[in-house]
Amino acid sequence: METEVLIIGGGTTGTGIARDLTLRGISCILIDQKDINAGASGANHGLLHSGARYIFKDGEAAVECHRENLLLKRLAPHCIEDTGGLFVAVDQDDDDYIAQFPKLCVKYGLPCKEISVDAARQKEPCLAENLKAAFEVADAVVDPFMLSLDNAAHAQSKGAAILRNMKLTGFEMRNGKIHTAQVENRRTGEKLTIKAQEFVNASGAWADNVAAMAGASIPMSYSKGSLLVTQSRINQAVINRLRPASDADILVPGGTVSIIGTTSVEIDSLDDIRPTVEEVDAIIKEGAQMVPKLATTRYIRAYAGVRPLVRTAGGDGRSISRNYTLKTHTEDGIDNLVTITGGKLTTFRLMAEKASDIVARRLKNTNPCLTETETLPPSTKGEWTEPGKSPRVWMANPERRDTLICECEMVSEYMVDEIVNDLKAEGTIPTLEEVGRRSRIGKGPCQGTFCSFRLAAYLYRKGELADSQGMGQVREFVNERWKGFMPLVRDKELMRVELQESFLCALFGMEEDDE
Repeated sequence: METEVLIIGGGTTGTGIARDLTLRGISCILIDQKDINAGASGANHGLLHSGARYIFKDGEAAVECHRENLLLKRLAPHCIEDTGGLFVAVDQDDDDYIAQFPKLCVKYGLPCKEISVDAARQKEPCLAENLKAAFEVADAVVDPFMLSLDNAAHAQSKGAAILRNMKLTGFEMRNGKIHTAQVENRRTGEKLTIKAQEFVNASGAWADNVAAMAGASIPMSYSKGSLLVTQSRINQAVINRLRPASDADILVPGGTVSIIGTTSVEIDSLDDIRPTVEEVDAIIKEGAQMVPKLATTRYIRAYAGVRPLVRTAGGDGRSISRNYTLKTHTEDGIDNLVTITGGKLTTFRLMAEKASDIVARRLKNTNPCLTETETLPPSTKGEWTEPGKSPRVWMANPERRDTLICECEMVSEYMVDEIVNDLKAEGTIPTLEEVGRRSRIGKGPCQGTFCSFRLAAYLYRKGELADSQGMGQVREFVNERWKGFMPLVRDKELMRVELQESFLCALFGMEEDDE
């Protein structure tokens, strides 16, 4: 295969670069070793920052967040729930820190309005009784899966190729340039060689691994952050704790649930990323100081992502800048590689623009960036990722009330058909993992215990699975969900887990797996 630009990494930044380049008339191929948003882009709060979170430590990042927040609300409104946000302080929080907050917001041009404690509690009755300060800011909620899938879809409509399950295995170097990339399909074992004029490393936490294949090095630090998903929605606006960054400072509503997090734990390996019991306990304890209901509510799942931070000085995960890093690699003697990593979901478009500017300049393409002005069109590819949409559509359309595959989230057969058809149109083999990522299947209270088997049976009936493929995919799907709720199991939850274990092991013989 041959293209002008090969993009490595299918998160929000990688898909944003694909869209940016194709809008400039530059051809590109994007590869990911798994799927769209399989890394940190799919394991975060889904928070569209107002910028206020960063005013104490990084004014430049705060201003960037504010600007991109406004742009995305205007250009990708279908991906965003404009909830607004609150920064709140309770009795034990520092008065000097609270007093500085509105002053710094004014300094960096961020909208911020102090409201009374009573007004804050009327707005969000879940807030603690000992609240002592509250400020309204312009936070919002973004669906990161819909955002990336729609960026990828728009890029594909402009000629880009999106290749999933393609793992980079090496580069061929010639005269200080990458000549070709060798990739392997992790499902079929098929090997490909891709020739490109420019290469973009947007692989997030794997940025150093990719750079090393070209003989370069990026000093990375890996900070794991864990989050918990409540069974029902607790808050209407984003709620931030007004104190220096710590565990469980942000409660984000997302459709029918709320998400509380996060932690910051330095790790050395990317091989097995999962939340721990200790992190879950810390999140519930700290979060309950701000929203007491978090101590007693039911959680359906925990998950963890890795922040890819570039280390420029000593310090732990929270002290390293959350801003992005852009490297041209000219200092490494490589003339056609760009690495973009770090940063935040909110600034993905800006990061994609900066990386694309370098690539376009090297290719002598003078067309301007259009993602700052052109609306992101909705696509069918991200349609069923939105929490709460499946039941709304199913109830509102009697003629489309076919059999439900996922009863918790009310995902029906025709919704699965649409996802499968989209995947097949892209040349991708539909699996439980891919269908689950593009829908709400497995994300409800049963966490895939029942719907994983129903989905496998349906895919067999439609001829999409054969032989023993289904059992392996069900095991992979269920194991991934169990990683998320095992740290939450305690008290009454033990009864639910025993029922699930009996179903999975005694009925379907899945006990042979160590997970």
